[in-house]
Amino acid sequence: MLRKLASAVALIALASCTTPAEQTAMQEGAAQVAAKPAGPHPGEDVYKQHCAACHDNAEATKAPTRATLARMTSGMITNALMTGKMIPQATGLSSQQVSYVSDYLSEATVADDSWIEAMRCPTNRRTPKLDAQPTVQAFGFDIRNRRNLSYAQAGIKPTDLANMEVAWVVGFPGVVTMRSQAAVVGNSIFLPVGENKNRVFAFDISDKAKPCIQWVWEGERTIRTSAGYGVRKDGKKVIMVGDMGAYIHMIDATNGKELWGSHMGLFPGSISTATPVLVGDKVIAPSSQYEIMMAAQPNYECCKTHGGVVALDAMTGKRVWEGHTMENAKPIRDRGDGKMLWGPAGAPVWNSPSIDLKRNRLYVGTGEANSETAHKNTDALMAFDLADGSIKWAFQATENDVFNVGCGPNGGGLNCSKTTVFRDVDFGASTILATAPGGKEMVVAGQKSGTVWAMDPDNGSVIWKTHIGTGGPNVGIHWGIAVDDTHVYAPISYPGRSIPDQVVPADLKPGLYAVNLKDGSIDWKFEVKPDCTDARKKFVPRCNSLFGLSGAPTVIGDHIITGGLDGRVYVVERKTGKLVAQWDTAQDFQTVNGVTANGASVDNASIIAVNGLVLVNSGYGLFAQGAGNVMIAYKPKS
Repeated sequence: MLRKLASAVALIALASCTTPAEQTAMQEGAAQVAAKPAGPHPGEDVYKQHCAACHDNAEATKAPTRATLARMTSGMITNALMTGKMIPQATGLSSQQVSYVSDYLSEATVADDSWIEAMRCPTNRRTPKLDAQPTVQAFGFDIRNRRNLSYAQAGIKPTDLANMEVAWVVGFPGVVTMRSQAAVVGNSIFLPVGENKNRVFAFDISDKAKPCIQWVWEGERTIRTSAGYGVRKDGKKVIMVGDMGAYIHMIDATNGKELWGSHMGLFPGSISTATPVLVGDKVIAPSSQYEIMMAAQPNYECCKTHGGVVALDAMTGKRVWEGHTMENAKPIRDRGDGKMLWGPAGAPVWNSPSIDLKRNRLYVGTGEANSETAHKNTDALMAFDLADGSIKWAFQATENDVFNVGCGPNGGGLNCSKTTVFRDVDFGASTILATAPGGKEMVVAGQKSGTVWAMDPDNGSVIWKTHIGTGGPNVGIHWGIAVDDTHVYAPISYPGRSIPDQVVPADLKPGLYAVNLKDGSIDWKFEVKPDCTDARKKFVPRCNSLFGLSGAPTVIGDHIITGGLDGRVYVVERKTGKLVAQWDTAQDFQTVNGVTANGASVDNASIIAVNGLVLVNSGYGLFAQGAGNVMIAYKPKS
């Protein structure tokens, strides 16, 4: 069934894949569609019966809109349903029905890849020069996850950010969501574009007028993570990404050749969503899961999986240790149809770890419970030992957050807990190892409840907590926060809703908040408001109701750059929150590679800076946001 196609993670699987099985599915689907009878499109009825409930109500269900689905090729949709992560949701549909609905939804043509060869670097620039210190090594730029760059690292003067213009734009065909952040070393950026045939692109950006492609790596499954960079003990410089099949891939950064690919999942339903981190002789890879979506299927006995962290040998990819967020599930009660509900389950780790070399620990946040009773390590902050994966401490921020896609705001579904309270306020954002004035270290984290937490890294006790907004599935603090030596910079998106047991002051609005590291007080806020003209609705259809800041901000010197769901990018003063400049990405762009492209919603980890350029990924076709397919480079006006 497709009626629960809404799940954000499962929908990411709507991307091009190139395995032999997937090629067969595409060919079969094409033949079946070609043979469809005359008259009304046979896919229309399939859509109305199995898909419309979510996609025609995309804002409430987190699904892509009909317009977003139309931008995908039929092959992309067919692959996901027949051979990808949407197989559980397609149970009961024939391959012909899948082909019909894919053809009915898609208005896109097969992408032409000739632009890649046209953008190849000349021979003297084709090999990345990797002698410099990495500017962006991990999701949070370094292993502490501070998301903080100096002006020197960015190659930007303090006065530049007030007066920037577009230098160039690259468009990626067949893409609706630009979700992955590039790793950066010297003048080379390593950008995963999961929907463009599961590729990682190495771009040389030394020429501020036009980038060129140094190499392209192509995988078998949709890439879900940002790119991590590191240097192995043998001196080899490597890029790491994770995919929807829970494989971590280590790629030679000099030539794009894969060194190894290793499965790191803890269960058949595991996926990799967090950027891998190279620490010493190990690659640290958190494990999340898509069982939260599979629970929507009445025939599926849920829930049996949980999250954790896995360490892989950096030389071989061999598993060194596993750190589990909880024990294995057991049958707990009859669902009412003779099948069992299992638990405890859940606590996936969606976010990339912060690394504490002094204490030899890593810190992560966990997701909600997927079945009753909620385990103590759900919606929690956790510390794991880097040596063996053992749990050093765990703190549960929210109790009794039990949710899967088989539930809804009003409950229901065989796999839905009878005690569910509809919160969905997990930790999606990465933790940060910060240092407050006076030298006190703390683990700082943002929660989808709209809460900023500061924890003692030694024992997991609460130093302070601050509510800065309402929470929910796509609001609160969603993708990340940033810090400097004095403050946490936390974004809040909108709309929100009341969360049980939480009281948030009425004057807290969507925007960016400066939270004092010393005591959690709010020192300033930058508020954003809806801007929804008819022209903007073309790119951000729900700009009246979906606005605010969801993506992770970036600190550059005395400035902060943050992106909005409405496609705007804001530059504010770090000490005051005063607006310095704003750029509008929700528009059509002329691209340097000749690809038809536009920007829209700016979300996830979308903003970095290097070599005098601010790079912004624009377009996020999930959660009913605006779909787009561009990487935009801004430069100081001459």
